[in-house]
Amino acid sequence: MSERICQLSIEALLGESGDYVIPMYQRNYAWDEAEISQLIQDVIDYLPKEGAAPQNYYIGTLVVFARQGPGSTVYETIDGQQRLTTLSLLVSHLKNSGESGLDWYGAPRLRFESRERSQKTFAAIFAGALEPKAKGALAAQDSNPSIVNGYRLIQKILPRKLKENGVERRRFTRYLLGNVVLMRVCVPPQTDLNHYFEIMNSRGEQLEKHEVLKARMMEALRDDAAPERSRHCLHTVWEACANMERYVQMGFTTAQRDAVFGAGDWSRFEPTGFAQLCDALALQAADDGAERIALTLDQILDPATPAPGATGGTDARGEEAPERFHAVINFPNFLLHVLRVMTGQNVPLDDKALIAEFDRHVFRASDPAAKIKDFVFALLRCKYLFDHYVIKREFVKGTDGWSLKRLKWNASGARKGAGRPSYVNTFGADDEGEEAATGDNRRILMLLCAFHVSTPTRVYKHWLNAALKHLHDAREVREAVYLEHLESVARAFVFDRYLAGEDRAEYFDIIYGRDGRCTRRREDVADGGRIASGLAYGQIENNLVFNYLDYLLWLKHRENDAVMAGFEFTFRSSVEHYYPQNPMEGQAQLEPDMLDAFGNLCLISHAKNSRLSNFMPAAKKEYYRNNRIDSIKQYLMMESREWDVAAIRAHGQAMSAVLVDSLEPRMSADIPEGSLVAT
Repeated sequence: MSERICQLSIEALLGESGDYVIPMYQRNYAWDEAEISQLIQDVIDYLPKEGAAPQNYYIGTLVVFARQGPGSTVYETIDGQQRLTTLSLLVSHLKNSGESGLDWYGAPRLRFESRERSQKTFAAIFAGALEPKAKGALAAQDSNPSIVNGYRLIQKILPRKLKENGVERRRFTRYLLGNVVLMRVCVPPQTDLNHYFEIMNSRGEQLEKHEVLKARMMEALRDDAAPERSRHCLHTVWEACANMERYVQMGFTTAQRDAVFGAGDWSRFEPTGFAQLCDALALQAADDGAERIALTLDQILDPATPAPGATGGTDARGEEAPERFHAVINFPNFLLHVLRVMTGQNVPLDDKALIAEFDRHVFRASDPAAKIKDFVFALLRCKYLFDHYVIKREFVKGTDGWSLKRLKWNASGARKGAGRPSYVNTFGADDEGEEAATGDNRRILMLLCAFHVSTPTRVYKHWLNAALKHLHDAREVREAVYLEHLESVARAFVFDRYLAGEDRAEYFDIIYGRDGRCTRRREDVADGGRIASGLAYGQIENNLVFNYLDYLLWLKHRENDAVMAGFEFTFRSSVEHYYPQNPMEGQAQLEPDMLDAFGNLCLISHAKNSRLSNFMPAAKKEYYRNNRIDSIKQYLMMESREWDVAAIRAHGQAMSAVLVDSLEPRMSADIPEGSLVAT
């Protein structure tokens, strides 16, 4: 292997004599929960089965420029610094946790050029001096909050992921250090680094896996009975669906939209199979050419440049600007959801497995062409269902928020094709305004949000697969049935998996074996004893436990409390002790069983937890007088006049009762009245 390209395990990378410097032209460390969680999950996914020989997991490329330092080489990091910093933080955490086999990690190998706070922060983390009471602890004003946040997230995410997947920490550490591999690429000594960095960031995109997949499908249809027709259908559908930020109707010509989604409406799905879909997409209106606007070469190369005639945030066809909506998943992972729904097989919901799973279920089938046609039809139908029945983040008029909307064509004027698309509530009122808080559209939206913020990564979104399967299998999507299914899935995830102890169910079995039904009944957990241990601090497997509870509380109080009626789910991922773990000097210290009890816990953002963690309950309550609440559970805790052991116990019992009562066959909104907090 060339000296300029070498394969290094994590131990070899961080244990050799060379240092890695992050130059000033690199942006600051920016990885958050989604990226860190996925990196850890990726490593866990590649752990060998019991008794099997470990296979290397290639985690990516590290592009560097070798500088000769005094006595050793210093590598200037050009590309891969986010991954390198995260791996360094992860290994530092394992070392600080007392994990054996890390004697070789005697010095930090990461340096930050002209960034004193970043350098001090990483040195403190490496030395285990980040905690407030540690010897030589780093002062807050001397730290880099992004790096601190990354380390805190690792402290939280790693134990949770290991528990979720039944993996021992020692086994994870051994595989991470020895079998997770980076390819280090040294650029030639004469390279103009500024020019290289600019080119790499603007033109350095590699061919995506889903593009390779499409090309293989096109090739497989070459010998079809009507190859051009089938391949045209595949290409058109693929390109329309690939942009997850755009409603799929807007990826077709006017004539095609009329044929596929209903003439003059565009909110239905008309084809019943691939052959009919091919017929619809073969249509080309005589005046469609008028919709196409010639672009200059500069505009083709720079998609940010608006096309001539595009005004007011719309394109030449009156289409809303694509950045208005942001999907909760990307296209490669969506392809795997569609494949799982279509086949009913336990397809991994992680785009690392994209090519391998399509090899297994499509290209190795007895009739690959037929499987491809089935998939193309399922892809378009699932994208249509996804656009109309799954939440998106919507940016409009300078604000953003969650939305659950369908596309509607508004015809205007006598000229053919005149009009504009609009986006209206999927269920209920057929308008663009805010629906009343009591409507089912809002209720479904809130539950979908609770699912999404509990699993913010784009991989392993099992709730989304449960929703898509229901929508795909339904002859007609009915709001009451869809809502009932989503609530049942939420209960099943919470009670049959997260709070079930060793008897926990697998996601695939819940979704495909039980059709989302929860097997637990109220009488199974009536005394709360079977779920109490799973609700203690450090034992809560997934944040959906908190978010599902907030959804139930929102249902109960939305009509009589304005604060709770206006509650919105956000990406809160930090479990806070309302009575602090480390109270300020002069304040009493609670016993661990009360401190870590569910009654003393709530879910808030990392930033607020870092800021408020050691504040007493009265000070936290004062802070939230002028700030938006993070959690309805937290809001109810703050209604208590005193926050002591009695209040913690009473609140915990009340919250457990709300969870248990949701197992009743009646609607969740009928939760019995009663005091939810100790007053």
